Amino acid sequence: MSQANKQTRGNPVSRFFGGLWRLITWLRQGLLNLIFILIVVALIIAVVRNQPPVLPDSFVLRLTPTGNLVDQRQPLDPMTILLDDQAQYAETLARDLVEAIDRAREDERVTDLVLELQYLEGGGFGLLEEVARALTEFRAAGKKVTAVSSNYNQAQYYLASFSDRIYLNDMGTILLTGFGSYRSYFKEALDKLSIHLHVFRVGEYKDAVEPFLRNDMSDASREQNSRWLNDLWTYYTQQIEIQRQLTPGKLDTLISQADNSLAETEGDMAQFAIAQGLVDASHSRQQIRALLIDDYGYDEQVDSYRAIDWYDYLRHQRMVSRALNSADKVGLIVASGGIVEGYHPDGTVGSDTMIQLLREARKREDLKALVIRIDSPGGSAFASEVIRTEIATTRDAGIPVVISMGNVAASGGYWIAAGGDEIWALPTTVTGSIGVFGLVPSFAEGLGKLGIHNDGVGTTPLADAFHLDRTLNPLLANTLQHNVEAIYQRFLNIVAQSRGMSTEAVHAIAEGRVWSGQQAQELGLVDKLGTLEDALSAAAGYAKLEDWEILSITRPLGPSEQLLQQFFGSAWIQGLLGGKTTDNLRQAQHWVNTLTQPLDTLLQHPASNHVYAHCMTCDMQ
Repeated sequence: MSQANKQTRGNPVSRFFGGLWRLITWLRQGLLNLIFILIVVALIIAVVRNQPPVLPDSFVLRLTPTGNLVDQRQPLDPMTILLDDQAQYAETLARDLVEAIDRAREDERVTDLVLELQYLEGGGFGLLEEVARALTEFRAAGKKVTAVSSNYNQAQYYLASFSDRIYLNDMGTILLTGFGSYRSYFKEALDKLSIHLHVFRVGEYKDAVEPFLRNDMSDASREQNSRWLNDLWTYYTQQIEIQRQLTPGKLDTLISQADNSLAETEGDMAQFAIAQGLVDASHSRQQIRALLIDDYGYDEQVDSYRAIDWYDYLRHQRMVSRALNSADKVGLIVASGGIVEGYHPDGTVGSDTMIQLLREARKREDLKALVIRIDSPGGSAFASEVIRTEIATTRDAGIPVVISMGNVAASGGYWIAAGGDEIWALPTTVTGSIGVFGLVPSFAEGLGKLGIHNDGVGTTPLADAFHLDRTLNPLLANTLQHNVEAIYQRFLNIVAQSRGMSTEAVHAIAEGRVWSGQQAQELGLVDKLGTLEDALSAAAGYAKLEDWEILSITRPLGPSEQLLQQFFGSAWIQGLLGGKTTDNLRQAQHWVNTLTQPLDTLLQHPASNHVYAHCMTCDMQ
């Protein structure tokens, strides 16, 4: 060995960097191998998925929703999946659940349904109502539903109440607290930071900007939010009291006197629930398992009762149905999330993305009608109008367009809805909020306290417009206010023309007021009350179709997105790891989102003209 090599091997610095390089090489090769393995696994899964599972002649269907019910799943990036192995269980498509229940209702092989609600977190009253209606129709066909959970939150218990029997763990609880709409208010914090948010709005009840102007809720906001929240809570309690055969007003009494009533069972929440008629029985987890095994038989593979999981059943039924496709289609486009300009992935309503989807619908000769499912609190007024006019173009092309409102279709969400031939909503939909506002922040004073100042020259009095490090130009302020008033008037005119009302009549129920779907129908803002399935049937009726099928029109996925969806996005894969969720992490994330939503919504995707049609009080907890 040469003297130079001996010196290199004996040098600690050289050995350290040589080892570091070998480690980097090993990690690089390992990562490439992992990616290769994932691709192979995804291809294998794709092949396996093309083979429908064999179903027995008679079985019970197991329904296990996880996370939040949604109209459209948020896209998952690889890093999120790698860092949080439960991320793919955070959402369940409500329409998949409804479809599985509806197919099972008509399937003679399906005898009963077991609703395991342990890992359902919520997802909006509207979607819960759609699943509940499917359960009602399932039971009307003479089939039984059993609900099982260790504990029941308000969302879980609402679905459970539509069962023939409800099992609760003997150490479990039913937590009913009522509905509320609470927000953080930032005025004092903004004053301390010397940040000025200049607001331009029309409408006494357009309270989306209140968190920037006040430290508490205004009387007008309190009035309107109390109205729609109480309407939804009344509907919630009445439905449960009907299903559980409780006396009217029983739930409100139990909540208001919870401490005294609970004392009668010495603090035992499970016995309290039985005594009040909220559940049928309480047992340990092992006892509930044994009861279900007695009813439905033992499955050695899963060491539990014999059943077919809903995602396997739905995949099987869809594959069988492919050979029976009809020629005519009713298209379905989902508009879920905040409304912004440009192209955006699922979970956000991008104006250019919606244009692309609507133009794709018009290209298809087999598409005879279209349903647009809206679950949006609004956003950019400009983007909302771009989408509405594209919907009008679709109608002008001879394609009937029916709007189906989900949990929320308010402000910009209602602006879009005004483009349809007919508007359907659920009684529990949150809608209305017809109003607009503008928002321009100024950090000049706060920066000045840090010794940072802005100065310069311009060719016109508006040359310094929208410089956030300068005080707001009074000429710009007046201009924006006039623009906001003009856009509000445009909003009123659009609604008036769409609903066959006078502008004055629309203004009387507008100014940012929020309504439930049931109230909106009474006011003429909604045509009919019903589910997404009802809206699809109505669209088929407009096109005079007897034999038709649903065609989902979705944003084209890139190669990497297709791979991720293939591997992680299927409904059936949600059950492979038991549907676990990290509750504490998700609750903390919800709190952070609630705190930052007003600023994040308006500043992360600012409207090009700084004018918004957005409802921030429409989030119900």
